[in-house]
Amino acid sequence: MLNLKIVKAITLDLDDTLWPVWPTIQRAEKALEHWLKQHAPATAVLFANASVRDEIRSQLVSTRPELKHNLSALRRESIRMALQRSKENPLLAEQAFDVFFAERNRVVLFDDAILALAFLAARFPVVALSNGNADIKTIGIAAYFRASVSAQAFGVAKPDARIFHAAAGAVDVSPEHVLHIGDDPGLDVLGALNAGMQTVWLNRPDHAWMHESKPHLSVTSLKQLCDHIEADKQLLA
Repeated sequence: MLNLKIVKAITLDLDDTLWPVWPTIQRAEKALEHWLKQHAPATAVLFANASVRDEIRSQLVSTRPELKHNLSALRRESIRMALQRSKENPLLAEQAFDVFFAERNRVVLFDDAILALAFLAARFPVVALSNGNADIKTIGIAAYFRASVSAQAFGVAKPDARIFHAAAGAVDVSPEHVLHIGDDPGLDVLGALNAGMQTVWLNRPDHAWMHESKPHLSVTSLKQLCDHIEADKQLLA
């Protein structure tokens, strides 16, 4: 059971918690494809092959393991390698990535996201905690967060306990006083549990829980979570 009496801060996942990530990535990849067709047509043809994209990505992770958690750098260097293979200007990689990244941050928030962010931020310091490369400032939601910790900046990704501890440390709170909210059972829930935090599983599709260790609370929407917190606070008052 969730114990709100000891919660002093919240860490919050981004992708698939505040917005659906794959439609966003698909739009960004379409924008990149369109730009490449105009400025590097041979690379556009090469990059249209999913197996080639995967092979380039795998090669980069193998030869440059420091890029594993830095999704922005990995994407940029994948584009650069494709340009080189196509004998087109590798300096175009920066512009091409900027096109992708701009679209990647044009997210469509879930209907309950802004109200939930406002609700949570009014009650707790909130830290964005993500394995992705979304930019909360570009998206326009930075005002709701006290800090932001990402795998690409920290160098370690969820479910590693160290990134959860770093997020707690960003607001000077010990892990046992942090509530982590996220959609992924392994990365978010089990990762936070192993880091000594309380957890909320945001289970929008209403799937069954498949692990022995369980979240302290499961909800199907952020509104449901806010309603639970409000009711709990009233009972504790």
